[in-house]
Amino acid sequence: MKIKQFEDKDLAHYAYAILSECEQKIILIDPARDPKPYYDYAEENNAKIVGVIETHPHADFVSSHLEIHEHTGATIYAHSLTQAGYPHKAFDEGAELTVGKIKLKALHTPGHSPDSISVVLEHDGRDKAVFTGDTLFVGDVGRPDLRENAGNSQPKREELARQMYHSTRDKLMKLDSSVVVYPAHGAGTLCGKNLGDASSSTIGEEIATNSALQPMSEEEFVNMIVEDQPFVPRYFGYDVALNEKGAPNYRTSVEAVKRLPLNHHPTDNALVIDGRKENIFKKGHYRGALNIQEGAKFETWLGSIVAPEEPYYLVADQEESLENLIAKAAKIGYELFIKGTFVLTEAEKVTSPKLDRKDFEANPEHYTIVDVRNASEVEKQAYFEHAINIPLPELRERAAEVPREKPVVVHCASGYRSAIGSSLLEAALPGTPVIDLGEAVKDFMPQTA
Repeated sequence: MKIKQFEDKDLAHYAYAILSECEQKIILIDPARDPKPYYDYAEENNAKIVGVIETHPHADFVSSHLEIHEHTGATIYAHSLTQAGYPHKAFDEGAELTVGKIKLKALHTPGHSPDSISVVLEHDGRDKAVFTGDTLFVGDVGRPDLRENAGNSQPKREELARQMYHSTRDKLMKLDSSVVVYPAHGAGTLCGKNLGDASSSTIGEEIATNSALQPMSEEEFVNMIVEDQPFVPRYFGYDVALNEKGAPNYRTSVEAVKRLPLNHHPTDNALVIDGRKENIFKKGHYRGALNIQEGAKFETWLGSIVAPEEPYYLVADQEESLENLIAKAAKIGYELFIKGTFVLTEAEKVTSPKLDRKDFEANPEHYTIVDVRNASEVEKQAYFEHAINIPLPELRERAAEVPREKPVVVHCASGYRSAIGSSLLEAALPGTPVIDLGEAVKDFMPQTA
């Protein structure tokens, strides 16, 4: 038996392949959008993919379960509450799947979603591992508030939080302490709030160290996991629905994206997402373009700023980057909304103003300072006394709240979000100078002892 963990660092997502070497068969759990890594793994091991288990309809990425079924004939397993729109076999509490000496046993563990399952792996008669999906993470449990407005069933967060209390106490914590925990996400995901850095753990380690598994009443637990959750990106509900019905073929969909000529000029006032580096963007860009730089969090911010079904153009400074951005968009199903993509090498007429550092330091009151960090970040540490806090995910809707009488300076904690925020306000506030403080924000952070 072999267990292979596949990591998508950008989305902090883990998928798994369970290989029965004696049968040369593979069961996949929670595969990502691009199925090629799993096909390659099967080929390397001269094995056949015979099953795909979905622990729940994911909100933060699009799964390839339907495509893998269509390509390999593998059976898809999901809880009956999923009400899946694709061919599948119910994998409810007590259901078992045997491959060689491996037995996979379903536990219904609602809490993150009503249809969440965990999968216990038994080998040679002993429980060895549990694949916990978004129910139990290393150091945390899944957030209970993502399904209030998404999916076939939409329970309230408090109801799911209570279910999570019992899923952890009555089921997962009763497994042997040596059982290895394999979650669907690691640190950096928006599906939880306090995840540890490790990619796996054990039941014993989690009982000892996971704050959500410590002795407490149900009410205390509910209050703890409902509070202070991260923002919910716009695309999460869309991805739940897409995963419930099954996504289109990855390669076909990516190849269908329209590639336009070099330095194309959009004329229909559609949204332009410019993935170039912020210093290049500021030297010249299309009027109204949003600067979401190619990088580790591109897909998260694309799906947080752009609404599902909203058409947009995608711009990069070279072909390789453009293809990478298309692939990133496809991970959340957003390749379907791209009107066209093209490489931009000419400097456009719209430029972004530079900050007069000396004047800003001497006269900060001459500027409107907008802090686009999350409210929880600002509560911990404000950088400027009179800054207006509008979290970046809310900025498109709340741009009119920004006063226009003075130049606007936008900042975050490192420069990535402020590049997006400043480009967004530049588009929303024509005639008002909008300046990105960028990485220089680090020079203004209060010093700690």
